[in-house]
Amino acid sequence: MRLRALLETEALGLRLLGGEEELDRTVRGVMTTDLRDPSRYLSGGELVLTGLAWRRNSADSEPFVRILASAGVAGLAAGEAELGDIPDDLVSACLRNRLPLFAVNEDVAFATITEYVVRQVSGERAGDLAAVVDRHRRLMTSGPAGGGPDVVLDLLTTDLDLRAWVLSPTGRQIAGAGEPLAPGVCATLASEHLAAVRTGRRGPHRLSIQGITYSLFPIRGAGRGQGPGARDVRESVLSDWLLAVEADAGDWPAERLDLLQGVTQLIAVERDRRDAARTVRRRLAQEVLELVQTGAPPAEIAARLRVAAPVLLPGLGTAPHWQVVVARVDWEGGDIPGGPVAQSLLEEILVDPSLSGPEPSDRIAVAHSGDEAIALVPLPALTGDAGEDRGPDSALHADALLSAVREPLAAGLADDGRLTLGVSAAVHSAEGLRGALEEARHARRVAAARPGRVCAAGHHELASHVLLLPFVPDDVRRAFTARLLDPLRDYDRRHRAELIPTLEAFLDCDGSWTRCATRLHLHVNTLRYRVGRIEQLTARDLSRLEDKLDFFLALRMS
Repeated sequence: MRLRALLETEALGLRLLGGEEELDRTVRGVMTTDLRDPSRYLSGGELVLTGLAWRRNSADSEPFVRILASAGVAGLAAGEAELGDIPDDLVSACLRNRLPLFAVNEDVAFATITEYVVRQVSGERAGDLAAVVDRHRRLMTSGPAGGGPDVVLDLLTTDLDLRAWVLSPTGRQIAGAGEPLAPGVCATLASEHLAAVRTGRRGPHRLSIQGITYSLFPIRGAGRGQGPGARDVRESVLSDWLLAVEADAGDWPAERLDLLQGVTQLIAVERDRRDAARTVRRRLAQEVLELVQTGAPPAEIAARLRVAAPVLLPGLGTAPHWQVVVARVDWEGGDIPGGPVAQSLLEEILVDPSLSGPEPSDRIAVAHSGDEAIALVPLPALTGDAGEDRGPDSALHADALLSAVREPLAAGLADDGRLTLGVSAAVHSAEGLRGALEEARHARRVAAARPGRVCAAGHHELASHVLLLPFVPDDVRRAFTARLLDPLRDYDRRHRAELIPTLEAFLDCDGSWTRCATRLHLHVNTLRYRVGRIEQLTARDLSRLEDKLDFFLALRMS
């Protein structure tokens, strides 16, 4: 629409103060601001509404008007409610910069002008999203007007009659306008989107569910890679959000598709903000993990947990129990780092799928080390009527974690990726965390031995020494392994004799001389010499089951 049309609409209460020769400018949107420098929120073509709160003296008008003119705005409308008559210095500044200036009667609300412009622009463009995108840009800022993705989706509904939802890669609803989608529909939409992305199909992706057509658009935050220099899609496919619109975008004009892509970019701002908010929790998890893995004293780990607990469980009156969850994403070829992918994925998997919103995971801390991600999950203690501790009230279970997300994850992993996950038992002290970490890692290895793209195992599935070893106290571990293995390590350092690798191979071959010699590419006599040296240095007999078992346990605990 043209500026002239606004001036001719009596209900808007606009009075022209200057710029009559510029009234044929096209208005593409509207923005309300009292910032002294609103340039970062301007894209050109806006009618800017201001209450003049930015003006402290006459010297402020020229810089403000110059910023608007440089941004290519269509015109400026100043309200008379704050200062009465519009200051002459503002009128002069607009004349110098060829910026049309209107006065807004104090009886007319800016909201009235905003809604009128949005409706007119949308109607004249036959549903074009430009005005909505401009309006969203204002609403998605970090200031008091910001409203997050729900506000954006509400505007899509009210202004263009488009129902839309933001979904995570696991199919959890993060935001939506109107009634939430059924969980099964969300999972199907996420699966279709991930499958389409993995096969490189051009978007938007469309599908029909129960007679309703949906169009799916990816939401990619800054740095997630787009264009010719983009990273491998596998690095982001399991972490990007998607926008599901209840409409068939197949017959949309290019302009509408482009502008809806602009909406996804605005929602990506919220995604990036969410990722930034997780930095503190990730750092806490990394610090605790490093202490646990380096064998730090339990008192030092406990002190770090006391720092983490208020962040993860604000207002908690009692010390929580803790569980450890280990996840690993492996891609065929091994050229894609799995740790960051598993970290983002685990942060989403550990959220209750029934919870909506962008931040229900604020009680989960996930670090990554190498190709695996490690989650430190606090669980409030549950006490009985007599005050006795009855353990955590909602411990995580491996099967339950993946039951609601298996379908979309399998689609995202396609035929060259694999997710394995292990869950520890709950522990209630810093001393138990190392055992819980090893237990979760053992459980993940059990899951890795199973067929399928998405597999999990819990602590209850472990047996024999695998269940016992994680909870051997550190001082007992060190004493036991040192007594058996230190003489061999010292000998290896002095003579490069490879006694430790020989011992590992001998036990792995169940004491078979022939198979062990073949594996090590040694003559059997050379193998017998090495085993004899091991027995001499440790005063043990590798033909006895008890001594074989001691060596086996020492190697597993070292």
